[in-house]
Amino acid sequence: MKIFFKILIIFFLSVNSLRAETFSLLSEYNFFQDIKSQVPNKGVIPYHIANPLFSDYTYKFRFVSMPDNSVASYNHEKVFDFPIGATIIKTFAYPVDDRNLKKGFQLLETRLLIHKKEGWIPVSYIWNDNQTDAEIKYIGKTIETSWIDKNGISQNVRYRVPNINQCKSCHQINKVIKPIGPKGRNMNLDFLYKEGQKNQLEYWEFNERLTNLPKRKIPKPAIWDDESFSVSERARAYLDSNCAHCHREGGSAGNSGFYLSLEQNDGVALGIRKRPVAAGRGSGGMAYVIDPGKPEHSILLYRMASTDPGVMMPELSRSLNHKEALPLIYDWIKEME
Repeated sequence: MKIFFKILIIFFLSVNSLRAETFSLLSEYNFFQDIKSQVPNKGVIPYHIANPLFSDYTYKFRFVSMPDNSVASYNHEKVFDFPIGATIIKTFAYPVDDRNLKKGFQLLETRLLIHKKEGWIPVSYIWNDNQTDAEIKYIGKTIETSWIDKNGISQNVRYRVPNINQCKSCHQINKVIKPIGPKGRNMNLDFLYKEGQKNQLEYWEFNERLTNLPKRKIPKPAIWDDESFSVSERARAYLDSNCAHCHREGGSAGNSGFYLSLEQNDGVALGIRKRPVAAGRGSGGMAYVIDPGKPEHSILLYRMASTDPGVMMPELSRSLNHKEALPLIYDWIKEME
């Protein structure tokens, strides 16, 4: 009971500090010239990343706002060093019909990471039924909704907006909140701007929004669903984007000793013939996180395939299986000697 009240006190302290730092409505930030269509104002840069986190098949619209005359500093393996006053913006949405995106989207929530002198502040805004604005929400919400998928089938989902403490569980490293997505290796892609299709890194540099871009040729990232890359490259790219924000040293799952970032090359740390730290229900009675050549006996795949809240991984941002990704991880483990 004492632990419960301690968590409650921390939560309300976090909420009270946020009230002084944020607006009640998303529109008050003036990020968008057309907020419903997610058309950004001048100076707000749209972008995408190589391997987005799977969040129950939602689409994500990403933007960065930085103060005038300020720039971000390039880093290949880590998130760019953004100036104070920068805001990273991410809107989650379902298409009305995934076969024809011109029919529009249902906007669910917009998450902000606001860079203050004291660090990054996470906050979520939930869209109203009329899709005219989004209101700040500290305690999360479950949204019952549906969309038509690429096969013409109506899909129902209970989409969960995280509370502010759940945001921290993914964005904290060594108890410090940081962005996850905009790293150099995730951003070396083309994007269709209103001026035409351009490489994102070159566009940011040309518009004086990015400095320290290397003169050497930067390697293109592996894309998890692009079969021109090997199974291993694709699987590692997928696990890096979907799991490594927690499964890394200093992350919320750092005590597991199981790390899935692209930089990790130690087989045991990757889970190969590694016994789980805890052998509870989440292990499924299996001996190893990854049992080489035996995906059906590997805890990693077992937990990815589960939708049981007490078993599934990731724990947040999903209630559905990522059906297209599970065969990839199966094949990756299967081909291990």
